Amino acid sequence: MKKKLTTTTAHKSHYRWKRKVFVAVAFGLCFGSLALMQNQYISILNLPASTLALASPPPAQWPKLAFLFIARNRMPLDMVWDAYFQAEKENKLSIYVHSRPGFLFNKATTRSTYFWNRQVNNSIQVEWGESSMIQAERILLEHALMDPLNERFVFLSDSCIPLYNFSYTYKYIFSTPTSFVDSFADTKEGRYNPKMDPVIPVDNWRKGSQWVILTRKHAQVVVKDRTVFPMFQQHCRRKSLPEFWREKPIIGDTSKQHNCITDEHYVQTLLAQEGLEGEITRRSLTHTSWDLKVNREWERRGWHPLTYKYSDATPELIQSIKGIDNIYYETEGRREWCTSKGKPAPCFLFARKFTKPAALRLFNMSAKGLPRPDE
Repeated sequence: MKKKLTTTTAHKSHYRWKRKVFVAVAFGLCFGSLALMQNQYISILNLPASTLALASPPPAQWPKLAFLFIARNRMPLDMVWDAYFQAEKENKLSIYVHSRPGFLFNKATTRSTYFWNRQVNNSIQVEWGESSMIQAERILLEHALMDPLNERFVFLSDSCIPLYNFSYTYKYIFSTPTSFVDSFADTKEGRYNPKMDPVIPVDNWRKGSQWVILTRKHAQVVVKDRTVFPMFQQHCRRKSLPEFWREKPIIGDTSKQHNCITDEHYVQTLLAQEGLEGEITRRSLTHTSWDLKVNREWERRGWHPLTYKYSDATPELIQSIKGIDNIYYETEGRREWCTSKGKPAPCFLFARKFTKPAALRLFNMSAKGLPRPDE
């Protein structure tokens, strides 16, 4: 009996000893952790302010507007756009320019730092109305899609001006999940080439403005297209007419030629072909004037829209463009009322074609207290 009691007592003593050791170790670990935390806190307090700033969380990353300019050489309205871009302080935009091969944007060719080195490095020679124009657009999209933050892709010419400030433009474009693509059924004979059928049936043939704004999804559709673009290269060609053919005799029989201007049909037809027309707002946000009847100067007529000169650049002109709130599509009998977030809104955010003197005149009006285009 004594032996059993002695064994039990020894076992209890051993257990109490292990418990004391465990408590001591746990206390030591807690004390050590507190001491380490205190040392780290003191170290942080002693860091210079610049180091603390680097350790702060990164700023919020906003979805960006990618501005895709198609230029002949320089950007003649670079300073107008420079002032426009300066108002953006939150990294909400990116800029890409397609110019002639070998042309560089640097101190010698532009006064705006926003355009420095923004030219794409694989540009091609572009011919108006030919498939090379589409290829230039695809090249711009390929470069812009490399930035995962680019969510909208805005095509602009080198003669475009902004009508509103960047903040308003940004909110307007992102107010809808759709692309802005001027698109309507083309019923004029001679534009659609039957040789495109059955790859591109006539029911999917569309026409509209080249100056589209695409979502990232639709931009990827354009870049990945391996079906519609080859058909345009083969069968969509403009008539070989003199530039100002209205005052010159037409040489040869052109009645059987298909007057197909690629950039007026490609994106519209591609999206129709892919069944994506339900994902677009069917109008352009860039104003272009085709009303040439008011022009008595024959040199201002032709296949191209009206070019605004210095004498045309008035506050009344800008206000008349900004006052447009609907667009009528005659071939479809459709009137498109312009809205943003479900409310009536101006139809256009940009306008073309402006000469450099005309654009600078509008821009400099702010010095005289007159409204600028972006106000």
